Amino acid sequence: MLFTPVSPEIGPAEVGGAAADAPPMAFLDAVCAFAGSGTPTEALDEDGIPYLVNAFWTAGQRQGHALHEISYRACFKPQLPEFFIARLTVPGEAVHDPFMGRGTTPLQAALMGRRPLGNDVNPLSVLLTRPRLAPPPIAAIADRLDEIPWHRGAPGPEDLLAFYHPDTLARLMALRAWLQARCKLHDPAPDPVDDWIRMVALNRLSGHSPGFFSVRTMPPNQAVSIAAQRRLNAKAGVEPPPRDVAAVILRKSVRLLAQGVPPPHPRAKLCVGPAAATPAIAAGSVALVVTSPPFLDVVQYAEDNWLRCWFAGIDPVAVPIAMLRGESAWTGMVRAVLEEQARLLRPGGHVAFEVGEVRRGRVLLERLVWQAAEGLPFARLAVLVNRQAFTKTAQCWGVANNRSGTNTNRIVMLRRL
Repeated sequence: MLFTPVSPEIGPAEVGGAAADAPPMAFLDAVCAFAGSGTPTEALDEDGIPYLVNAFWTAGQRQGHALHEISYRACFKPQLPEFFIARLTVPGEAVHDPFMGRGTTPLQAALMGRRPLGNDVNPLSVLLTRPRLAPPPIAAIADRLDEIPWHRGAPGPEDLLAFYHPDTLARLMALRAWLQARCKLHDPAPDPVDDWIRMVALNRLSGHSPGFFSVRTMPPNQAVSIAAQRRLNAKAGVEPPPRDVAAVILRKSVRLLAQGVPPPHPRAKLCVGPAAATPAIAAGSVALVVTSPPFLDVVQYAEDNWLRCWFAGIDPVAVPIAMLRGESAWTGMVRAVLEEQARLLRPGGHVAFEVGEVRRGRVLLERLVWQAAEGLPFARLAVLVNRQAFTKTAQCWGVANNRSGTNTNRIVMLRRL
């Protein structure tokens, strides 16, 4: 069933590639006219919810800025926030993510000259995000690495020898102690070079190539358990090889900075706490929220990040990450978060709330978000479905080629009244 989208005016932001001096276009009108992969947007109605389906960001465009290339479980591609930031904000305006994870939305906002705002319940998120908003020069990173007393590492936890050669673990212990003495976990303004080195080290703790400190392990967006790593080593018949920790950090730094640093942008604000309570961010100060919450209990964030938390001095058990199995509890959490976003957004500001299919397509989370927004001061505009190149329209409502994960980006679009 086709529907006629509403046409909320969004102000002077450039929409859909229009010239800067052209009259502003309505966002949904521009989305309907968008011809991703040379095809028009399909407009559908499912149970009273309007859907717009297209390849809004395609596989051929998935080449984000090099600064995005740090690993984190279940993160979206930078092309997703880029799509909305370009169409719903102007330079200088604030863009917020209350579940910022590795910081994709705040970083993309900085790269586009907007004010980066972000929040996450895990302080690890700030450690991964903040250094990339204002990176130090490569020369300063190299000089600082030369200052570290690599030979002073105390013996590390014996269990970690499942991941690391004894010499590598000793160097990691030296780096960890040095950083913890100079770069406190909750310091709001740490030395930017120390902050950067810690961020890169957190990203190199475990992975599948010599570019990481560890023996070959699972993909770098999660750390397996000690027992699982021992089984992997035994099956492959390998022992952890020695790694030059400083060299690995410097090589990764060069790659991250290969395309330069973000342009001048308003000062960032990154918070640690629940997404439904961010008092440090002023009411009415945000133009756009782009976010993606935990998808029920699909991703075990504490288990995936245990090694990073150890290195950073974070107790993962003490981080209150919401792992909600039931649809009712999850919908209640989303409603509380949307209430807070309604406080933060200026009138006419937007929310792009991304979810995916879970439980083999039996649960369509966008419908729960749509339900959660009912009665709040938002116009519920539509659900955008980013159809991947290998996905047919008929498969958008289930998981046909990715049985246990997510298959499409589904973004619930809301406008603050």
